Amino acid sequence: MERRNTVFQRIGEFVAPRTGLFKKAGSFAAVGVVNTLVDFVIFAAAVKLFALPLIPANVLSWSIAVSGSYIMNSYTTFAAESGRQLTARAYWTFILSGIAGLVANTTALVLASYVLPILLAKVVAIGVSFLVNFTLSHLVVFGNKSGA
Repeated sequence: MERRNTVFQRIGEFVAPRTGLFKKAGSFAAVGVVNTLVDFVIFAAAVKLFALPLIPANVLSWSIAVSGSYIMNSYTTFAAESGRQLTARAYWTFILSGIAGLVANTTALVLASYVLPILLAKVVAIGVSFLVNFTLSHLVVFGNKSGA
């Protein structure tokens, strides 16, 4: 029983100082769900209805979703850091850092499409870009002024 308590203590010691980061990642993910739906629907329509090639369809869907993501994250996830203010500088930094996410997303999409159906490959690509986008938003775009 003592060993079990030690494991839980260690988990608690790891989690406690990161609670703000985990909440922030959860908020970022919630915003991401909305924008992922936008991204996915536009991508699916572009590929299936308009027969666009993968890369242009992906860039189109990402371009539309990223603006919504910036606005929502400025007002929710990174409200403390942004002061709930939308600025051109933060928007363009968000866009530029998002390009790294787009590159990761597109690379994952193309690679995964060799072994998975296209729409499932898109789901894998979304997961990869989440990791890249959150990290860059947290560390670069909005900084870490709140201490979370």
